[in-house]
Amino acid sequence: QVQLVESGGGLVQAGGSLRLSCAASGGTFSSYVMGWFRQAPGKERELVAAINSGFTAYYVDSQKGRFTISRDNAKNTVYLQMNSLNAEDTAVYYCAARKGTFLTGSYTAYDYWGQGTQVTVSS
Repeated sequence: QVQLVESGGGLVQAGGSLRLSCAASGGTFSSYVMGWFRQAPGKERELVAAINSGFTAYYVDSQKGRFTISRDNAKNTVYLQMNSLNAEDTAVYYCAARKGTFLTGSYTAYDYWGQGTQVTVSS
Protein backbone atom coordinates (compact mmCIF):
# COMPACT_ATOMS: atom_id res chain seq x y z
CA GLN A 1 0.00 0.00 0.00
CA VAL A 2 1.36 3.38 -1.00
CA GLN A 3 0.77 6.43 1.17
CA LEU A 4 1.00 9.90 -0.33
CA VAL A 5 1.22 13.11 1.66
CA GLU A 6 1.03 16.50 -0.03
CA SER A 7 2.35 19.75 1.36
CA GLY A 8 3.10 23.26 0.22
CA GLY A 9 -0.35 24.60 -0.51
CA GLY A 10 -1.59 27.92 0.78
CA LEU A 11 -2.76 31.40 -0.09
CA VAL A 12 -0.85 33.34 -2.73
CA GLN A 13 -1.48 36.51 -4.70
CA ALA A 14 -2.07 36.39 -8.42
CA GLY A 15 1.22 36.26 -10.26
CA GLY A 16 2.91 34.49 -7.40
CA SER A 17 4.43 31.02 -7.11
CA LEU A 18 4.05 27.92 -4.99
CA ARG A 19 5.90 24.64 -4.84
CA LEU A 20 3.91 21.58 -3.90
CA SER A 21 5.56 18.43 -2.60
CA CYS A 22 4.26 14.89 -2.31
CA ALA A 23 6.10 12.38 -0.17
CA ALA A 24 5.46 8.72 -0.88
CA SER A 25 5.96 5.71 1.34
CA GLY A 26 5.10 2.04 1.34
CA GLY A 27 5.97 1.19 -2.23
CA THR A 28 8.69 1.26 -4.86
CA PHE A 29 8.44 4.92 -5.73
CA SER A 30 10.69 4.75 -8.76
CA SER A 31 8.34 2.29 -10.47
CA TYR A 32 5.29 4.55 -10.33
CA VAL A 33 3.93 7.21 -12.60
CA MET A 34 3.26 10.22 -10.40
CA GLY A 35 0.59 12.74 -11.21
CA TRP A 36 -0.75 16.00 -9.90
CA PHE A 37 -4.48 16.57 -10.25
CA ARG A 38 -6.65 19.41 -9.09
CA GLN A 39 -10.30 19.89 -8.34
CA ALA A 40 -12.03 23.23 -8.06
CA PRO A 41 -15.46 23.60 -6.42
CA GLY A 42 -18.19 22.32 -8.71
CA LYS A 43 -15.71 21.00 -11.26
CA GLU A 44 -14.35 17.60 -12.13
CA ARG A 45 -10.92 16.46 -11.04
CA GLU A 46 -8.42 17.18 -13.79
CA LEU A 47 -4.83 16.32 -14.51
CA VAL A 48 -2.27 19.07 -14.14
CA ALA A 49 0.88 17.11 -14.95
CA ALA A 50 2.37 13.64 -14.71
CA ILE A 51 5.84 12.15 -14.77
CA ASN A 52 7.03 8.58 -15.19
CA SER A 53 10.01 6.71 -13.88
CA GLY A 54 12.05 7.74 -16.93
CA PHE A 55 11.42 11.40 -16.05
CA THR A 56 9.23 11.93 -19.08
CA ALA A 57 6.67 14.56 -18.20
CA TYR A 58 3.24 15.33 -19.58
CA TYR A 59 1.41 18.61 -19.11
CA VAL A 60 -2.08 19.75 -19.83
CA ASP A 61 -1.79 22.46 -22.49
CA SER A 62 -2.99 25.25 -20.22
CA GLN A 63 -0.20 24.49 -17.73
CA LYS A 64 2.69 24.36 -20.15
CA GLY A 65 5.24 27.01 -19.41
CA ARG A 66 3.79 27.84 -15.99
CA PHE A 67 3.99 24.56 -14.10
CA THR A 68 6.87 22.13 -13.81
CA ILE A 69 6.64 18.62 -12.44
CA SER A 70 9.74 16.86 -11.16
CA ARG A 71 10.63 13.89 -9.03
CA ASP A 72 13.44 12.83 -6.76
CA ASN A 73 13.50 9.06 -6.55
CA ALA A 74 16.11 9.13 -3.78
CA LYS A 75 13.68 11.12 -1.61
CA ASN A 76 10.49 9.37 -2.80
CA THR A 77 9.08 12.79 -3.56
CA VAL A 78 7.38 14.45 -6.49
CA TYR A 79 7.13 18.21 -6.85
CA LEU A 80 4.96 20.68 -8.69
CA GLN A 81 6.43 24.13 -9.21
CA MET A 82 3.66 26.58 -10.06
CA ASN A 83 4.44 30.04 -11.39
CA SER A 84 2.33 32.94 -12.62
CA LEU A 85 -0.63 31.72 -10.65
CA ASN A 86 -4.06 33.15 -11.31
CA ALA A 87 -7.47 32.82 -9.70
CA GLU A 88 -8.40 29.96 -12.04
CA ASP A 89 -5.67 27.87 -10.41
CA THR A 90 -7.53 27.90 -7.11
CA ALA A 91 -8.34 24.29 -6.25
CA VAL A 92 -7.46 21.35 -4.07
CA TYR A 93 -4.36 19.74 -5.53
CA TYR A 94 -3.94 15.99 -5.25
CA CYS A 95 -0.93 13.78 -5.72
CA ALA A 96 -1.57 10.38 -7.28
CA ALA A 97 0.40 7.29 -8.23
CA ARG A 98 -0.09 4.46 -10.68
CA LYS A 99 2.03 1.45 -11.51
CA GLY A 100 3.78 1.31 -14.85
CA THR A 101 5.23 3.90 -17.20
CA PHE A 102 2.24 4.99 -19.28
CA LEU A 103 1.37 8.63 -18.77
CA THR A 104 -2.35 9.21 -18.62
CA GLY A 105 -4.65 12.00 -17.56
CA SER A 106 -7.49 9.70 -16.57
CA TYR A 107 -7.87 9.88 -12.82
CA THR A 108 -9.46 6.42 -12.79
CA ALA A 109 -6.13 4.97 -13.90
CA TYR A 110 -4.37 6.03 -10.71
CA ASP A 111 -4.23 3.60 -7.84
CA TYR A 112 -3.22 5.76 -4.89
CA TRP A 113 -4.15 9.26 -3.80
CA GLY A 114 -3.08 11.79 -1.23
CA GLN A 115 -5.49 13.75 0.90
CA GLY A 116 -5.02 16.94 -1.08
CA THR A 117 -3.66 20.40 -0.35
CA GLN A 118 -5.57 23.62 -0.86
CA VAL A 119 -4.19 26.28 -3.18
CA THR A 120 -5.95 29.62 -3.14
CA VAL A 121 -4.94 32.43 -5.47
CA SER A 122 -6.23 35.87 -4.60
CA SER A 123 -6.78 38.36 -7.39
